[in-house]
Amino acid sequence: MAQNWAGTDIGKTHHHCAVLDAGGVKLLSRRILNDESELLELIGDVLALGEDVVWAVDVVDGMAALLVCLLLNHGQKIVYIPGPAVNRASAGYRGMGKTDAKDAIVIADQARMRSDLQILEPGNDLAVELRVLTDRRADLSAERTRKINRMRAQLLSIFPALERALQLTNTGPLLLLSGYQTPSALRKAGRKRLELWLANRNVRNAETLAAAAVEAAGRQHTQLPGESAIAQVVHDLALEVISLHEKIHALDKLIADRFREHELAAVISSMPGIGPLLGAELLAATGGNLSRFTSADHLGAFAGVAPVPRDSGNVSGNLHRPRRYHRGLQRVFYTSAQISIRSCPESQHFYERKRAEKKQHKQAVLALARRRVNVLFAMIRDGQCYQAPTPVTAAA
Repeated sequence: MAQNWAGTDIGKTHHHCAVLDAGGVKLLSRRILNDESELLELIGDVLALGEDVVWAVDVVDGMAALLVCLLLNHGQKIVYIPGPAVNRASAGYRGMGKTDAKDAIVIADQARMRSDLQILEPGNDLAVELRVLTDRRADLSAERTRKINRMRAQLLSIFPALERALQLTNTGPLLLLSGYQTPSALRKAGRKRLELWLANRNVRNAETLAAAAVEAAGRQHTQLPGESAIAQVVHDLALEVISLHEKIHALDKLIADRFREHELAAVISSMPGIGPLLGAELLAATGGNLSRFTSADHLGAFAGVAPVPRDSGNVSGNLHRPRRYHRGLQRVFYTSAQISIRSCPESQHFYERKRAEKKQHKQAVLALARRRVNVLFAMIRDGQCYQAPTPVTAAA
């Protein structure tokens, strides 16, 4: 039976689907609402043209989630072609304009001609949950960083000595700023009263923090313009950052609990430098199905830590980072490699050897991340937890 290719340009409210036959002849082109009943009708109409269909999409989640789920539930084969690849390919097709109908044809035609596109598989519920939770955590962390930076800027404009003295990523200084923001207020409170105020709120090292704050207040006696309004902003931001601390802490616990439910959790977390959070991000990035990677090279390329050649003419051996890779997974391996340098002797020795070879820090960490991909892949393949290599003793 002849095969057809259905390319779908994904949109928020509407998609556009185009179907091509084996010769590239257009059989169908239709704009459909992102609604279950219309999508089911589209699937039926496309299958009526021929039951052997390969579907291609340029988005795999979010606004494409309903269509992808319906297609997988109907046992359809789906391939993914990234949006940038569609845009580059469009330049080689007739017509200067960009329309959803043209993009759908380009997606279908690229799927017809290419055999290297990623095949989508049914989502793992646990992996989807971990992706949602880790994405939410990343959003909260970015919001916390933004508010801390804003608070630093505001405090610097009225009380630079205190801004220098406090580590605003810690809860204790944030609690202090929720009650005291100006030099006069701190001098009026005094060290003993401030220390008691902090201790009653279970702040660690209340004595040290109170002494540093009062000392900073003693170095500034000038009231700067806008102090009252800015102090109120600092107060509000401090409470908001404390609230974000609490939300992130609760989310970390939830992520850790859900991560431990995965069958490979013990194996993954036994790798030095990978805790529950990075392990959850690894499962989220890979869809929870690590068996789909046929080799360590396959996993390394997907993570962007395996260099690829970019030769031209007489130039050879020119290795670069691949253009297409999963940035979230690369972050997992790069971050865990950095952590392992401090906690794992084997990783530290490998890193130092690369540095001795005149590698820059980033290059050495990437080389370590690539080596760790090999180790992790073998651990997952064999279902074995990490075991430190036994030191080789010199022969007598």
